[in-house]
Amino acid sequence: MRMPYPTLVSCRELGLSPQRAGKVRELFDLGEHLLLVATDRISAFDVVMDDPVPGRGALLTQMTLAWYELFGSGVRHHLVHADADRLPAPFAAHAGRLRGRVMLVRKARRLDIEAVVRGYLAGSGFKDYVRTGAVCGHPLPPGLPLCAELPQPLFTPSTKAERGHDRNIDLRQAADIVGRPQAEAIRDLSLRIYTEARAYARTRGILIADTKFEFGVVDDAIVLIDELLTPDSSRYWDAATWALGREPDSMDKQILRNHLETLPWGKTAPAPRLSPEIVERTAAGYVEIFRRLFPDPAARSGF
Repeated sequence: MRMPYPTLVSCRELGLSPQRAGKVRELFDLGEHLLLVATDRISAFDVVMDDPVPGRGALLTQMTLAWYELFGSGVRHHLVHADADRLPAPFAAHAGRLRGRVMLVRKARRLDIEAVVRGYLAGSGFKDYVRTGAVCGHPLPPGLPLCAELPQPLFTPSTKAERGHDRNIDLRQAADIVGRPQAEAIRDLSLRIYTEARAYARTRGILIADTKFEFGVVDDAIVLIDELLTPDSSRYWDAATWALGREPDSMDKQILRNHLETLPWGKTAPAPRLSPEIVERTAAGYVEIFRRLFPDPAARSGF
């Protein structure tokens, strides 16, 4: 599958040095605003792969923008604009390479918890349920099979680790980190966004099993920051393949994770090399989600 955007592994290829580089995104401080650039790097089990997925960063950005557009003024976020042709120097000189993968955003005070919402019994949530009869401290009815839809979506926050793995916490512990009013506001907002997104996705034949959000504070208001409901931050299933007791075919980053689980690899650097076939399968899953959820934005952005 040929992506409509040139591959970008790092902005350093363009002679640009980010103030901060995460697993996927690189950040530049422009004074009043921040510039986020989504590269084509991909990570799994907290290890960045040596092989990129071409065009992936642009797809993550375009899908985030499509969700922002869908929610409209009903959900506050940090975006100012996503137009590479309106960037200042020295970024303007590289608009062709940056187009589709940039977001100029307002500076926010990051709230240091991951806001995780689970709507189905899968992944680590299912393992927790088998072991304890609960998911992250939320008791559930006995006998639920793998991939069962939960009686109601669960807010299961976690710590946001700079290194290593995030750790599941409860609402009280989340309140210790960000304060009780903000923890409760994040819970309520996360559940609302997930519930509305899940209902929309169902009309497109897709199930959102779980997702995670990040929030910050701008002008004393809680706003969404970073990506929103992308195949990196969410577990997407094809509704046509969903069945109780087995995990449906993956459409998101789980494609890569499932592949890596078959390899004799200790989930630490260095990462194993990725074959062209697994890169293609991963890219195809991302594109299918985008096209099915947002056919018009996907067409506009060339996907």
